[in-house]
Amino acid sequence: MMLVPNETVVVIGGGPAGLQAARSVADLGARAVLVEKRGFLGGTPIAQRYAALTPDLRDAETAMREMIDAVERHPLVEVRLNAEVTACEGTAGDFRLKVSGPDGKEEVLPAGAVIVATGFEHFDPGRERQVFSYYELDDVITLVDAEAMFKEGKIVRPSDGRVPERVCFIQCVGSRDRGIGNQWCSKVCCGIACKQAIEIKKLSPGTKVFVFYIDLRAFGFWEDELYWKAQEEYKVNFIRGVVTEVLKKGDRLLVKGEDTTMGRPVEIEMDLVILSVGMEPSEGTKAMAKVLGLPLESHGFIATKGGPLDTVSTPVEGVFVAGAASGPRDLEDSVSQGGLAAAKAVAMLRQAKV
Repeated sequence: MMLVPNETVVVIGGGPAGLQAARSVADLGARAVLVEKRGFLGGTPIAQRYAALTPDLRDAETAMREMIDAVERHPLVEVRLNAEVTACEGTAGDFRLKVSGPDGKEEVLPAGAVIVATGFEHFDPGRERQVFSYYELDDVITLVDAEAMFKEGKIVRPSDGRVPERVCFIQCVGSRDRGIGNQWCSKVCCGIACKQAIEIKKLSPGTKVFVFYIDLRAFGFWEDELYWKAQEEYKVNFIRGVVTEVLKKGDRLLVKGEDTTMGRPVEIEMDLVILSVGMEPSEGTKAMAKVLGLPLESHGFIATKGGPLDTVSTPVEGVFVAGAASGPRDLEDSVSQGGLAAAKAVAMLRQAKV
């Protein structure tokens, strides 16, 4: 039987999902303690220097600052930076989390419920098979590398600083690939490639942009807001095909593959290749799963128990998950799940009191 609970919810992770969870807990009148291992809040959009959010191209830093300010100014939220949860005892309503903070100082946080929002990691395209020569060729970059360029208001070849005449995106790098064990679609990569293609055309209207895709997956409104806009308004070229190799050819890159629509091989020279890398479970997600005794689902993300009708409750009573810690999520998913996890956590505690 659950003890009369502590109305404190510990939120682990300070990205979009964690920020929304902490704020929602506090807005519902409970106390939230937000634990973030980095020295700042904002998660991947801040850590990876995102320029603009998908799909609305809103300035990422401005948008995240609004979320951060709402948390930092809330009287019912406490923030622990440079801190990690290292151990957990107790049960729902009476958890005791050991937190290691700056300089190795430890404290024990009592909590009635826990929300895990530890996010994801971008796939390392040089980790497996190296067919795209990511670590060999300077002008092969990732979506993350491109985002950092857009943050500086430019798109250039890293090798010589020149604005590229021809750029191509290669989709599904580290996703939908049974050969490396990543048997899932990362959901956001197609939309982000469309967004970045638009950004390239805005920065350099004369640059020709190509997208090599297996199947174009622009979910919901992204189809209209990004894919058709990129194709019709900005004249981005979409090629259904599979890229098998990227090689150096003079001062350019030779992209080799197959045009699967026409059923023939294709070779095309590019100045810059952008790899659309997918999502993988973060090290923080794996670590918190061990600390909290949470099972992982078959792809290595934190498992939930409610299927599509409850995407935030884990098999451990009193522990909830939000955002990409439980699988590939876009920002809309992550923020929505942060709010849902908060509502379920606070509801559980108050129902137990009654």
